Amino acid sequence: MSDKAPSIATWKEDLDLILSAAIAAGETALRYFRNKPDVRWKNEGRSPVSEADIAANDILKERLLLARPNYGWLSEETDDDQSRLSCEAVFVVDPIDGTRAFIAGKDLWCVSVAVVHRGLPVAGVLYAPALDEVYEATLNGPALKNGASIRVRDVQDGDALHVAVAEDIVSSLAPSFRNGIVRVPHVPSLAYRLAMVADGRIDGTVVKKNSHDWDLAAADLILERAGGGLNTLQSQALSYNRPNVVHGLLCAASKAALPGLLAASRTLEGH
Repeated sequence: MSDKAPSIATWKEDLDLILSAAIAAGETALRYFRNKPDVRWKNEGRSPVSEADIAANDILKERLLLARPNYGWLSEETDDDQSRLSCEAVFVVDPIDGTRAFIAGKDLWCVSVAVVHRGLPVAGVLYAPALDEVYEATLNGPALKNGASIRVRDVQDGDALHVAVAEDIVSSLAPSFRNGIVRVPHVPSLAYRLAMVADGRIDGTVVKKNSHDWDLAAADLILERAGGGLNTLQSQALSYNRPNVVHGLLCAASKAALPGLLAASRTLEGH
């Protein structure tokens, strides 16, 4: 692969590619939605996979690798091929983020597709077909929702923060912080939850450990371009396409609210 750095135009071309592929995959998944798709279980019965996940994955893989055969591939629904580690650019894909919601006939699921270059997301798309919503961003451009620019909420001192956090861990947040938040009920798609931070509907979220690259990469970029951040408890940004694609406990919020959320969440390190 050439040592020449890809141009801004390259990421826009990649964005156009993954956007069209995500829409095609989402439209395919929508045909199975609320139509009793076949479901099997993986990870010792902990994770459901529907026939829609597989169909959407097949469309994404065929379209994307046909257009970019030198890119690597990392998907929740494909056995990991470690050859991706030798690729400068990798597609990071979750064909249906929020499979449980999809199976239950709930609207909060999306197709998540990112291009990761040297560990950094450079183009990302989330497509929520049941809601008719498209989020997109490139490394050098704005975050968009259905073509309009989005930003995180401008949080002021004294504002109550609306934070999506699991009920089983909210009581372990630092009390001084916990008492100043409004807990947002569970949002089943992690990628979509991060998009809700990006468009200002919620102010932050705490992500339990064991999320994966495919849950995060596209939404991470969209959130960053909307003025937010997704960090480890050590206040570090995430790196993608590593040998281990599993992440620890994370926090996402606007740049202004993130330090406080991180500080309050360090009491959760054992969760």
